[in-house]
Amino acid sequence: MPKVLIIIGSKSDQEYADKCKAQLESLGIDSSLEISSAHRHPERTAELTGGAEKAGFDAIIAMAGLSAALPGAAAAHSNLPVIGVPLPAALNGLDSLLSVVQMPPGIPVGAVAIGSPGAKNAAILAARILALKHPEIKKAVAEHRQSL
Repeated sequence: MPKVLIIIGSKSDQEYADKCKAQLESLGIDSSLEISSAHRHPERTAELTGGAEKAGFDAIIAMAGLSAALPGAAAAHSNLPVIGVPLPAALNGLDSLLSVVQMPPGIPVGAVAIGSPGAKNAAILAARILALKHPEIKKAVAEHRQSL
């Protein structure tokens, strides 16, 4: 069964992670949530993301506000697809969005909308990526889209 690692920088971001996790579950995808700040816990973040593939994860969703370094840090340590969710902080999340999309060549992060819509879309985007290898997820994604 495919799995997605969801990482948030602090407990205050939990509400967004919960929406993402619920969306993944509705599509039949297992996930695990970790709290690890790119700034306060850089070694832990590197271990989590660098070991994610070996731990059985197929994608990483990283959510962050303010400097929004967490998605980039995840992409720096992993070859798995990383989806960044910018969270509202200063400037209503525009600063977070710009941080997520301004990655150097060779270290891509897929970016989605700011906040709750982005949290849900990150789950759907991860499902679409996983659907390339998993017919049951492809079916769930198609059914979800049909229900909209």
